[in-house]
Amino acid sequence: MRQKSLGNLQVYQSALELSERAWEIYLDMPKEFRFEMGSQFLRSVDSIGANIAEGYGRYHYKVKIKFYYNARGSLWEAKHWLLLLHKRNFITDELFKTLLQKLTTTGKQLNGFIASTGAPNDQ
Repeated sequence: MRQKSLGNLQVYQSALELSERAWEIYLDMPKEFRFEMGSQFLRSVDSIGANIAEGYGRYHYKVKIKFYYNARGSLWEAKHWLLLLHKRNFITDELFKTLLQKLTTTGKQLNGFIASTGAPNDQ
């Protein structure tokens, strides 16, 4: 029996917060850049929470972990796009630093969550 619901997981809440910030950046971008950079950034950030949710809903440990690892991969992809957004002057230095710190913190939370999931004794 699960002790927490998905919505109560700190790592999931952090991922949702990142998605909201990514959406704001996307909406502020000039339309001609949304399709390329904007949607790639938005999709990578949204994928963090989506993979956590999908893994959380799975029953078998190995399948759960696969989705959590996918979330971690998406987090690193989001860092890449964030860096490019900053280098190409779509976001300020302050916003870059804030979101990079949030991604780093979420990554640590995700690593802790993966570690706490633990393999069952029978596998």
